[in-house]
Amino acid sequence: MKKIIFVFALSVFFYNCGSTKNILSATRTPIVTSIDLINIVDDKVQVSVNPGKISSETISFFIPKTVPGTYSTDDYGKYVEGFKAIDYNGKDLEFSHTDANTWVISNATELDKVTYFVNDTYDTESEVEDAVFSPSGTNIAKDSNFVLNLHGFVGYFQGLKEVAYELVISKDEKLKSTTSLMLKNGAESNTTREVFVAARYFDVIDNPILYAKTNTESFQINDITVNLSVYSPNGVYTAASLKDRMEKMMTAQKAFLGDIDGTKEYNILLYLSKMDNKDAGGFGALEHHTSTVVVLPEAMPKERLEQAMVDVVSHEFFHIVTPLNVHSKEVQYFDFNDPKMSQHLWMYEGTTEYFANLFQIQQGLITEDEFYKRIMDKINNSKSYDDAMSFTTMSKNILEEPYEENYANVYEKGTLINMALDITLRELSDGEKGILWLMKELSKKYDVSTPFEDDKLIDEIVEMTYPELRILFDTHVIGSTPIDYSVYLAKVGLENSTEEQQTGYFLEGEMPFIDVDAKNNNAIFIRKGITLSTFFTDLGIQGGDVIKSINGTSINLESIRPIIGQSFGWTAETPIKMILERNGEEISVEGKVGTPSLNVTKLTSIEKPSDKIVRLREAWLKN
Repeated sequence: MKKIIFVFALSVFFYNCGSTKNILSATRTPIVTSIDLINIVDDKVQVSVNPGKISSETISFFIPKTVPGTYSTDDYGKYVEGFKAIDYNGKDLEFSHTDANTWVISNATELDKVTYFVNDTYDTESEVEDAVFSPSGTNIAKDSNFVLNLHGFVGYFQGLKEVAYELVISKDEKLKSTTSLMLKNGAESNTTREVFVAARYFDVIDNPILYAKTNTESFQINDITVNLSVYSPNGVYTAASLKDRMEKMMTAQKAFLGDIDGTKEYNILLYLSKMDNKDAGGFGALEHHTSTVVVLPEAMPKERLEQAMVDVVSHEFFHIVTPLNVHSKEVQYFDFNDPKMSQHLWMYEGTTEYFANLFQIQQGLITEDEFYKRIMDKINNSKSYDDAMSFTTMSKNILEEPYEENYANVYEKGTLINMALDITLRELSDGEKGILWLMKELSKKYDVSTPFEDDKLIDEIVEMTYPELRILFDTHVIGSTPIDYSVYLAKVGLENSTEEQQTGYFLEGEMPFIDVDAKNNNAIFIRKGITLSTFFTDLGIQGGDVIKSINGTSINLESIRPIIGQSFGWTAETPIKMILERNGEEISVEGKVGTPSLNVTKLTSIEKPSDKIVRLREAWLKN
């Protein structure tokens, strides 16, 4: 998963479900699930699930509590209404709704099917605390588009996660599907009905579907077919307009990975948001084995949108290395409604995000200066989180506080942990081995069906590499001692300097100057503990100030989104007036927005680096 611009929501992976004792016979018909995208009722979709013959007196039906990889408790069952359990005579069976995601059905031997209505998540993101992250959410827009992250629509029965599914979808003839799901052999596929098949429940939720009017392009990367499907509400972007950049990027990724291969087909489902209060506001992506769902603002200029796509999609595609391939038993046998988390987010998200940046410098997509800027940004951003928190402890307890609020650090410090490991490996092996080499070696032993023991991975890595890595892991990954990045950067001849550079009004790259207080009616405030741009300092705005209004518009999570979108088009002469709350008092500031700049620390090469340092830097950056 990759999350960006978390002020809107505030980027992934899915897991293999472990086998459970089947309460039915081993041989049985598929679980038939029907989704009606034609007869929408009050912006809700009706779903029915027929499990076949049940042999037990009671059975539980579940909608996932947690989507693996989002590291949050989302309770998708709270979007379900009108649940019914129906017997073979069409009469209602008794059931108890034991929690948000569980329905326990009585007299289950008489059960024919369950039916229910599903609300989408995009409509309510601005209204609820801890909203579902948009790329893992759902959208229902009759005659326009449907974002079917199927964990939000399709549930599973107790003990039947390993049973095959047949998914029957009724839909408008104008809307075309993009998905990695397989059409049923011999099934009639026409303009208003599609029948998909999946070997088990995991394969259902591992294959999202985007229904929209045709806006798709395909290209070939070696032996991988990539399909790019775009929903752009105002027709601003087409798949054809974005294809070239995606093709160039994914060609470079495949060159970086070499012989690591995970799929013959890959689908990119891009949803562009209008950014109003009934549309998606969490931007980033959620990845699956053979596809990724990406959500970004349609208002972004093309250059910024393309770069965001490069950064986000590359992160998701690299998940084919870990955790889709290299992962622990906690990942392999994931329980959607009582999850046990792995301690290796430093690898699942950290290694993936590191690769998403490293491949761009190694393959010539960005300059050394741009790569150094990204590293420096991650060093600065990581300071917004608890730097003295054990990364393995945080990972293991990521669904709980205070660990959950530090989750986004997997993209910042997680990347930097991998940088330190990479430089150390390069140094100890005279440039021959790095993190990519390590992941390739692990991939030879572990794959999609062969997990590692969670508490033995670090021991195994040390055994296959060097004792010095044990010190790094024990001190900075398992331990709570912050990393002195200057030590590792000095090994490759880099040091800090300061310069002034232009930035955005509310965002510096992917990191915002503002945040949302979900516990205080989604109030928007200026972040503390970070360097503010001249946009804020020239107006006299301070960290901790709560924004009450901008140019007469009351500010909350709903109203700030379109203003941030508009800010992409502001000029230096654009007037602004803000009402702020500071220490319980209201104050007013006004002026011109100006051209915001920020004093930033940058990495530069030391003068006259030694030949050894030059060789190590070349091995690190150019492999």
